[in-house]
Amino acid sequence: MIYLDSAATSLLKPAGVARAMAEAVCQLGNAGRGAHDAALSASRVVYNTREKLAKLFHVGDPMRVCMMFNATDALNTAIHGLICPGDHVVTTAQEHNSVLRPLYGLEQQGTTLTIVPMDKADGRVSEQDIVSAIRPDTRAVVCAHASNVTGNILDIEKIGSYCAKHDILFIVDAAQTAGVFPIDMKRMEISVLCVPGHKGLMGPQGTGALCVAENIAISPLRVGGSGVHSFSHTHPAEYPTALEAGTLNTPGIAGLSAALDFILENGTEAIHQKEMRLARRFYEAVSNMAGVTIYGDWKTDNRTAIVTLNLDGWDAAEVSDTLMQEFDICTRAGAHCAPLVHAAFGTQNGGAVRFSFGCYNTEEDVEAAIQAMQKLTQE
Repeated sequence: MIYLDSAATSLLKPAGVARAMAEAVCQLGNAGRGAHDAALSASRVVYNTREKLAKLFHVGDPMRVCMMFNATDALNTAIHGLICPGDHVVTTAQEHNSVLRPLYGLEQQGTTLTIVPMDKADGRVSEQDIVSAIRPDTRAVVCAHASNVTGNILDIEKIGSYCAKHDILFIVDAAQTAGVFPIDMKRMEISVLCVPGHKGLMGPQGTGALCVAENIAISPLRVGGSGVHSFSHTHPAEYPTALEAGTLNTPGIAGLSAALDFILENGTEAIHQKEMRLARRFYEAVSNMAGVTIYGDWKTDNRTAIVTLNLDGWDAAEVSDTLMQEFDICTRAGAHCAPLVHAAFGTQNGGAVRFSFGCYNTEEDVEAAIQAMQKLTQE
């Protein structure tokens, strides 16, 4: 099987991830729920993972790295915990439903929403258009660092700088870039960074993080057991406990910790360069094939390793199914939970086929995918 669906989840991971998870299942207790060795060992694993995430994203204080179950969990926590009825929010047409649906829900309660459109030619969103959409009553800008359909990147440092100067919250969805692009919360002036553990960070599913800048107070989405202040009627306000009600996914966090070791050792730049080398090789081959339409801006390598396409005369789902059934190649077809992107491209009825490359893919994987597409275009 050739796995080209890393934008959905990283199936190919560092070997230490599974080993760390197995050891955690057998040895670790519940972090923060006891003073015995098993519980204390779990707490140390969780804290060490916070430290690694803080180092990777330049958070500053590891205690402001809150463990989440995925990027959707983090985004819902941030959006519902910071935005209220009457606030104005700016977002973009490249967003995933993890951003759009929470904002649509708040819009029904009285939040005002401005959605910055994307260019229909290559799917780019203008940073200047985002800045221009900001009003005196704007509470927050919420946007993805990169589109999960086009692979296009936003200059979040430019947006963050403007937001910081005008006292506007900047919430970033780094689902497609965490672990692949350098992200510096302090330099980029990000208020809240939302990341999944199972994509570019190459950890297991059911993990993620919400990184919170200093002086940002988020109302919790969940309250309940915390292991401290049990007689209080209210949930603890101190980070990270404030946003971590209930038992954490400690085996998953142990796996994420092992994946972070690999990323910190190899560096995001090297990982991105390898992924883009593979993606560009595939792009250059399929872009010359008859009947193939490719979405996104390929004039630059400052993008993620995603090639999204359609083939004339074929339904996207049919292409993806044929690639799996006849060539053992895994891709993702459909709308990719990004409805406004497909509405802009006119692909809302059938979606598109997404090939997404990870750092464990090989040149042989790319060549097999090229040959498969060549056969499909000739049928």
